[in-house]
Amino acid sequence: MAIINPHINFNGNAEEAFNFYKSVFGGEFAKIIRFKELSSPEFPVAENEANKIMHIALPIGKNILMANDVPEILGKTNENENRSKISISAESKEEADKLFNGLSVGGQIEMPISDSPWGSYFGMFRDKYGIEWMIDFDPRR
Repeated sequence: MAIINPHINFNGNAEEAFNFYKSVFGGEFAKIIRFKELSSPEFPVAENEANKIMHIALPIGKNILMANDVPEILGKTNENENRSKISISAESKEEADKLFNGLSVGGQIEMPISDSPWGSYFGMFRDKYGIEWMIDFDPRR
């Protein structure tokens, strides 16, 4: 079965956001590449973009959460877009609480985590970086 790995665009704060995510999920970064590492005469990198993240990857279970900073030449990422959410299926109610409480710090809770009408333990929020998350624990799985 295929694995789906979410990828997030940031406006220059990918490293800060991923250090925050790492503090909640644990683990180590699988890869960090900065734009300056790709700089060449064919691909010059502006000094103000050199330390920004071209690619960062944080393994979470069997999946990988990935991101990059969008170079200024490509414009700003809409931090209020709401077309997608990252959905996490926790293995226990305790893990769901830990992830919800950790990731939602400084963010905006859309639906507090609690027992849902459809039988799972569920919550939804936008984190302090504008990323939308859904946390779910279904004891029937």
